[in-house]
Amino acid sequence: MKTIVRYTCWILYHYFASHLPVSNLPFGRISKKIRYFLVKRIFKKCGKNVNVEQNAYFQNGFKIEIGDNSGIGVNAHIPNEMIIGNNVLMGPDVIIYPSSHRYEKRGQTIREQGYEDTKPVVIEDDVWIGARAILLGGIRIKKGAVIGAGSVVTKDIEPYTVVAGVPAKEIKQRI
Repeated sequence: MKTIVRYTCWILYHYFASHLPVSNLPFGRISKKIRYFLVKRIFKKCGKNVNVEQNAYFQNGFKIEIGDNSGIGVNAHIPNEMIIGNNVLMGPDVIIYPSSHRYEKRGQTIREQGYEDTKPVVIEDDVWIGARAILLGGIRIKKGAVIGAGSVVTKDIEPYTVVAGVPAKEIKQRI
């Protein structure tokens, strides 16, 4: 029965609720509540006061965990194996890639080589991810970190570190 509810909520989310207005526009409060109602039944774990914004995309969502007071930004792309802590802010157009193409063999096309294994991404508590940031698979964004807009994160980010750039590099430490 739980599987049927999950798939029903997934269909309602992707074909209806994801297209409702963003949470800060008129009727946004209702849109936010509808999306929250659905993802709470889809995600493996869903905390209180979670905000999934307009057009946020996730696969089936069954392995996604998200903590209290966290959000997934407008047009964000989130992989299925994802852990998001408490009080995480995510800007619009954030993309998280859990795997990449294989390309090592010169005698074989990249398309024929397939994909690397999926590597889960973990975002700890109190993290801010700026607009259009890209996070690659297998990384951990540790507590209190800030990811600058447009950054490409290729490795773990230490606690309370502010990073930006392509690839993301430390700019400073939060006090």
